[in-house]
Amino acid sequence: MFRNLIPLLASNFHVVAPDLPGFGFTTVDCHYEYTFDNLANTVHDFVSAVGLSKYIIYIFDYGSPVGLRLALKDPSAVNGIIVQNGNAYEEGLDDRFWAPLKSYWMKDKTDEECSRLLKDYVKNPENIMCQYLDGVEDPLKLDPSAYTLDIALFEKSKAPDIQVRLFYDYKHNVEMYPKFQEYFRTYKPSTIVLWGKNDRIFTPEGAMAYLKDIKTASLKFYDTGHFALETHVDNIAEDILEFFNNL
Repeated sequence: MFRNLIPLLASNFHVVAPDLPGFGFTTVDCHYEYTFDNLANTVHDFVSAVGLSKYIIYIFDYGSPVGLRLALKDPSAVNGIIVQNGNAYEEGLDDRFWAPLKSYWMKDKTDEECSRLLKDYVKNPENIMCQYLDGVEDPLKLDPSAYTLDIALFEKSKAPDIQVRLFYDYKHNVEMYPKFQEYFRTYKPSTIVLWGKNDRIFTPEGAMAYLKDIKTASLKFYDTGHFALETHVDNIAEDILEFFNNL
């Protein structure tokens, strides 16, 4: 996901980009419980282990509730926040995407029928590709390696089950939104919000909501979908460098 952005930022920043447990090539033991609290605890331990005492966090999608939990744990460590298509507000959770998940949150997480349907959904190659292609003006400009790798990784037996567990646990992120918003108001972190405006998972309302609590935040929209780095990485890198160089 960040393969093209890292070289563009590396002349100005020391960039660290770990895969979350259950994603990419990060492995954990078989007893690991896939919750957002645990993802945040793992990343917090990683940050401590590699000696990062001050950092800017780049939060995207599932990385948003993970990164913001880090900020709650140690607000003084966060020098700034880059937000890209990741919510901290209920605005932007469009029911066209979220209604089935909200329905699942009302059930027991062991509901076999819901789990089966969601597992079939997350490992469906067409659904994986749609997350990359939706909202993109010219899909032929997309590098297919990202979604091809996703599809391959979802063939691993445990990957769909992990995603279903995180789908269910996402309701606890929504419950924490007020705490994230209080953090914004209290600490006023230097924040730039970068958003693919055609995203159907996290719609533009979620981007604009940040400005309610972080009055000094910079907001940029790009004519693309959820995975904005796949199509607008040069623009995003330029905007990040300009924002933090001007602080």
